[in-house]
Amino acid sequence: MKIGILPLGRPTFDVPFAEENLAAMLAALDGSGHEIIGPRGLLFDGTATRAAIAELKAAEIDFLLLLQVTFTDASMTVEAAAALDMDMGIWAIPEPRIGGRLRLNSFCGLNLASHALGLNGRRFSWLYADPKSDIAADLSALLAGEREAGRLEGKAAGDGSAEAAALVARISGRRIARLGAHPDGFDTCAYDAENLKALAGVEVDALELEALFDEGRAANAADVAVLRETVAAQGLEEVDQTELDRSLRLKLALDAIRARGAYDAFAIRCWPETFTEYGGAVCGPVSLMGEARVPCACEADVYGALTQMILQEACGSAVFLTDLVDMDSADNTGVVWHCGQAPLSMLAEGDAAEATIHTNRKMPLLFEFPLKPGRVTFMRISQAFGTPKMVLSGGEMLDRPKSFTGTSGVVRFDRAASAVLDDLIDSGLEHHMALAYGEHRPTLCAVAAEMGLPVLEL
Repeated sequence: MKIGILPLGRPTFDVPFAEENLAAMLAALDGSGHEIIGPRGLLFDGTATRAAIAELKAAEIDFLLLLQVTFTDASMTVEAAAALDMDMGIWAIPEPRIGGRLRLNSFCGLNLASHALGLNGRRFSWLYADPKSDIAADLSALLAGEREAGRLEGKAAGDGSAEAAALVARISGRRIARLGAHPDGFDTCAYDAENLKALAGVEVDALELEALFDEGRAANAADVAVLRETVAAQGLEEVDQTELDRSLRLKLALDAIRARGAYDAFAIRCWPETFTEYGGAVCGPVSLMGEARVPCACEADVYGALTQMILQEACGSAVFLTDLVDMDSADNTGVVWHCGQAPLSMLAEGDAAEATIHTNRKMPLLFEFPLKPGRVTFMRISQAFGTPKMVLSGGEMLDRPKSFTGTSGVVRFDRAASAVLDDLIDSGLEHHMALAYGEHRPTLCAVAAEMGLPVLEL
């Protein structure tokens, strides 16, 4: 059989480590007994990937295999799937939990791809495995199309309640400010304003990202100095002070935009322009806003902002919009992470947040700390497969050292990690879920009933 490969990567991650893993993937494929056709090096941009797709099409391959070596958005995955109408698979790589930066973030790429392919009605097989381990049997099954993702939908939510009805009524009429459009290839962050209003009674104002930057540049220097004195983080003096000043100004800018527009939450295009055009990170300000109970969703994820608002009402405390970046079946745990924007109340007692820089863009302000141990609830108002639903999960955040730079935590789900992983891919779930401490699923199930949403528990 002719296996056509597309090795997908992004140069902002650890390229030498990615190339090392790609070499191991290629060695495993070369030993699989199939003819392997396609690039042997990482494809970093659309031009190179499209050229490779054209070559695979001309070669009349039998199976398309995307090697998700690092994180990438889903744009090239969708384009390849449309151009090559055949069985396809995705192979992603576990992330070493060594306390440093996310070196690959491969799982998040698989997560985006599964959602985007689900929206496009495209079936695919998948594998999440270390290429340096004994994977011959799993790889053989992948290439035979025997590891195909399913289509997992929700079930009727059950009964509502007066408490849930009151919560839904409080959400109705709220306003989200979307600052900039979501990045290309992030189908997980797409939204339809009319559908959102019909579902939850929430309105969205689509503002230009430049409005945030202009407001930040105009912020009063004295107010910036006062804000700096309130930031409870160690090491503020060790980051670039000019970039720190710009970052803190974004917090004041969000406050000003919120007051002027009476907004209850934000969905912010947090990269790359905050770094490339403005010159400071919005991650730290998002943490501070979340702590003040003003949810801010990364990557202009409007449904992520809605999710945070609902979960915050259910739990009565700050919430954290997070990525799931690693699953380890042997350890029976997963890792949730985001760059450095978890609310500071999620610090363990006695711990301190460290002021730090973005691992890819090298600018402040971000907060670094491991999430405190305790019971946690995950929730997402999902649009997987084009059907709105509420997705829920629960688990225990463990007392573990930080897995990666930024804010992260090791969670043991109520079900086996392998089962959660399978269901997450089968569900086509978006890559952002909101996290809150405590057990809130009974309340949220009643909320889903009041909103007319089916529930899917992972």
